[in-house]
Amino acid sequence: MKPPTIYDVAARAGVAASTVSRALHVPGRISEATRAKVLAAADELGYAPAPSARRPRARHATVAMVLSDITNPRFFETIRGAEQRARAASTTLVLVNAEESAQVEHEQIDALARTVDGFVLAASRLTDDRLRAVAALRPTVLLDRQLPGLDSVTLDTRSGCRRILEHLAALGHASFTYCAGPVGSWMGAKRWAALREGAETYGLLARRVGPYTPTVASGRDAADTALESPTTAIVAHNDLLAIGVMQRLAARGVRVPADVSVIGFDDVFAAALVGPSLTTLGGPGAEAGRLAVDLLLDRLGGAPGRGGDAGQVRVLPTQLVQRQSTGAAAPLATAVATD
Repeated sequence: MKPPTIYDVAARAGVAASTVSRALHVPGRISEATRAKVLAAADELGYAPAPSARRPRARHATVAMVLSDITNPRFFETIRGAEQRARAASTTLVLVNAEESAQVEHEQIDALARTVDGFVLAASRLTDDRLRAVAALRPTVLLDRQLPGLDSVTLDTRSGCRRILEHLAALGHASFTYCAGPVGSWMGAKRWAALREGAETYGLLARRVGPYTPTVASGRDAADTALESPTTAIVAHNDLLAIGVMQRLAARGVRVPADVSVIGFDDVFAAALVGPSLTTLGGPGAEAGRLAVDLLLDRLGGAPGRGGDAGQVRVLPTQLVQRQSTGAAAPLATAVATD
């Protein structure tokens, strides 16, 4: 008997031959249910792809870094570090803007998958299942996110948030309001979890408002909502949101830090330039970018991951940079001003 062909598998599974090909070679482009049906049909028929179909794809010497928002200054140093590492390996780094949209991110990855060797996904908004599908299609490293089975580079959020709480408690604050970022932000969820869980240790009450788009413009709504209840401290999802919060507080006659202290995340260059300068939790952005590309190049070179099936997980230290936006807690009676 002749060995089964791709068309036999397609007939058994009730799909097109092209769907069988994608199921076997680019699984991220079809649903898991369809892929399972194709694999079951192939197994029943004893089908195996021809040797030529199993050959590694040609290398393009190009990798893509997909950023949740390329305009966010927190990524400037990350991009610089990633580009330096890629250039040292004679590899081109392509930058992609996901525009804070999981759909845009998915479409961009799908469009690039055939022309790049792998992906670094920075602050990805994709679901876990979609991330696994991307990783099945091309070697993938996550930045600012973790997922079992994938290599990742993150900051030590838990320890960093503890330093924020310790700082607020030392200044006499009894509570704080957290202005949350996008719903799909893995790092944002980790920050809030660490702040909420650690608050009791330092005698602080934690309140959460949001979510908000992580931009300066969104700071107006975030500040107004935070001030609906008495508060002496605001911790924002990122520095851009924190800067917007401070601008709105100033417009409402609320003094920072005399009435309300403000803290951000990321330590972007503007944090030191605004007035008052912003207290923020930062980390080694350039090192994170270099390390993410390094992990990806290891995968492309066939180096075995030290983390095995769990993937390599690299966690970098954080630093609380204390500036002018935090100070001694004001009495709650004077902490909130009106227009």
